Amino acid sequence: FFFFKQQKQLKTMVRFHKLALGAAFVAALSLVPSSPIGNVGFAYAAELSEEEKKAEEAAADAAAEEMIAEATPYAPPEGSSSFAYEAEVHKMLDIVINSLYTNKDIFLRELISNASDALDKIRFLSVTKPELLGDTKDLEVKIEYDPEAKTLTIRDTGIGMSKEDLIANLGTVARSGTTNFIKALSESETNDINMIGMFGVGFYSTFLVADRVTVASKSNDSDTQHIWESLNGEASFHVGPDPRGDTLGRGTEITLHLKEEADEYLSPHKLEELIRHYSEFVTHPVSLREIKTIQVPKEKEETEEKEEKEPKDEDAEEDDIEVSEEEEEEEPEMEEVTTYEYKQINTDPAIWAREKESITDEEYQEFWSVVSKGDGGGKAEDWTHFNAEGNINFKSILYVPSDVPLALQQGQLESMSPGLRLYVRKVLISDEFDLMPRYLSFIKGVVDSDDLPLNVNRETLQESKIIKIIKKKLVRKAIELIRKISKAEMPEDDEEPEEAEVDADGNVIEVEKPKKIHPYITWYKKFGLSLKMGCIDDSANKDKLQKLLRFKSSKADGEDDYISLQDYVDRMKDWQKEIYVFPGESVKMLKESSFMDAFLDRDVEVIYLTDAIDEYYLGNVREFDGHKFRDITKEGVKFGDEEEDLAKRRAKVYTEKFKPLTKYLKKLYGSDVSRVSISKRLGRAPAIVSSSEWGNSANMDRIMRAQAFAHGVAPGESQIPTGILELNPRHPFVISLLEGMPEDEEAEVDTAVKDAAWILLD
Repeated sequence: FFFFKQQKQLKTMVRFHKLALGAAFVAALSLVPSSPIGNVGFAYAAELSEEEKKAEEAAADAAAEEMIAEATPYAPPEGSSSFAYEAEVHKMLDIVINSLYTNKDIFLRELISNASDALDKIRFLSVTKPELLGDTKDLEVKIEYDPEAKTLTIRDTGIGMSKEDLIANLGTVARSGTTNFIKALSESETNDINMIGMFGVGFYSTFLVADRVTVASKSNDSDTQHIWESLNGEASFHVGPDPRGDTLGRGTEITLHLKEEADEYLSPHKLEELIRHYSEFVTHPVSLREIKTIQVPKEKEETEEKEEKEPKDEDAEEDDIEVSEEEEEEEPEMEEVTTYEYKQINTDPAIWAREKESITDEEYQEFWSVVSKGDGGGKAEDWTHFNAEGNINFKSILYVPSDVPLALQQGQLESMSPGLRLYVRKVLISDEFDLMPRYLSFIKGVVDSDDLPLNVNRETLQESKIIKIIKKKLVRKAIELIRKISKAEMPEDDEEPEEAEVDADGNVIEVEKPKKIHPYITWYKKFGLSLKMGCIDDSANKDKLQKLLRFKSSKADGEDDYISLQDYVDRMKDWQKEIYVFPGESVKMLKESSFMDAFLDRDVEVIYLTDAIDEYYLGNVREFDGHKFRDITKEGVKFGDEEEDLAKRRAKVYTEKFKPLTKYLKKLYGSDVSRVSISKRLGRAPAIVSSSEWGNSANMDRIMRAQAFAHGVAPGESQIPTGILELNPRHPFVISLLEGMPEDEEAEVDTAVKDAAWILLD
């Protein structure tokens, strides 16, 4: 503290010498004779005009006044008494003042929050005692800035404080909160200044930006308005009657004499931004006084007005008849006038605090525009408004957007800003908490809890039990909201029925109406990937999320035709135990693939997976409702519609019969295939290349290869696993190859057979 005080005195002395030097230089201008240097010189005092002399004198006086003001030691308010800070309070102040952190904006949030609490207290007391409001019935917060005096003032009409309250609340009583604050700050590795307010010491954040803080307050318990004042860095404060008298009526006025480096808080744009960010939904009006300079006609003096009203002779009047009014009117002389006007900043209503039955859909949509700020579509797809009760109580509104946010469209999940804001009694704690997992990052809304401290260390709270409980409930509510959209009934047609058209014979011409699309399908096309990501990331809610997924299939392959996994399970064959899936690039390619032959012949439905994330989804989820997923491009696909013993005997016969061919083809193809086998499922195609049951599918290899090239990996650096060549033992082409095999294994195979074999692989 001593070192800090010495620095401050040294700074004052340096500034004093600068001002003294400036004043001496101005005075010297009138004494030094002209000494031209080039085209520049000083004029004699006698040669200066009267206006120039007055300007010099004014500059000298101003410099002298500033010099005297700087040199004058601080004088406490008249009639005040000095009190020493409690030791722990002073230690805490020292930490705040000397903090190296630059996030000082929180001081305004703390002061507005304190003012809001004071207003809530008087409002609560006035319910039973209306007379407490007195003549000051408007409950509000007003903020003023003065660029000339370099002060920022926050005034409220709340419950106010007496002299005893000022002493007790702002300095001398050692509170457990202050002790805990010091302890937590000393144990913290970062000394994060965001911890201010966590233990009820938010008022002292004013010293982050102020050299001196003055608090004037008037309560109904005292007839006198008192003032509290303290310098930044001093070990004492002063309390006494306010020399101005009773200027408040009731309430508190905090004036911050800002530091030189805190000039940004004299900007109305900066103040409006902070108020709107932190106190947008505070119950009571928060107004900012704006200073504007306008041009108005200058008022004329009385002598000028009399001269204009002097009577004129008749001849002059006759001459004036011919003169137009435009020529007679002179442009009024203008002058600058400074005006002061209050502008309410927190105009958006906190509708989450109201009963949901009293809120219309239009009000919810208006609030959506406030929360989303245009990112997520013009209107919300749906919302949920609820009160969570239990160990942690909070109110919340969650919105599902109708359009994909820009960052999500570009796949930049890391750059997506959190969509939920966390409030305590309508005061913003933070809009940076990860209250939703990344797959629900498109959810937007607000969470307001009375069980949280107003201002806490963000990293600490992020890992706290409170946030984990809130997050768990929010995720469950968000999934329920999406489920509600999926279960909604098909909306009725708003259009009036058209008149039927008839042909020449009078027969009604039937016009095919476009197929109606369920709103959930329209929404799912945009956000389906996020839900699949949720199945991968969120194992606790995996089953709920899978029920929300929609897929195209061999029986629902239209542009707007989708099925759920439950739909698939409900129409599975009696003998079917697995869910057959087919990953690939497009529905068109999958429909035409030879892998589908056996399934089409048996009328077995296959789900088409055309999203790149589907491969990762299959690798992590593996089953739905007790039915495993079976990739039809891999080996091991079996059908339960044929006798198992018969299938085994047939496979054994074919394997033995085609052994010469399979052995030769493996030798011919080498490392291009891992092995050659006889297929149990092919119908019309001569052969297919499948993957091993536990290896990557061909589609997954394609995705990985694309990723490797995207990161600059050379083709030779990524060895793609080879597949299994499955031969159709009933296809004429395969039978002809077998017939072309020589009886002697060592004999040379005919060139035509070799060419045919390569054609088969290609």
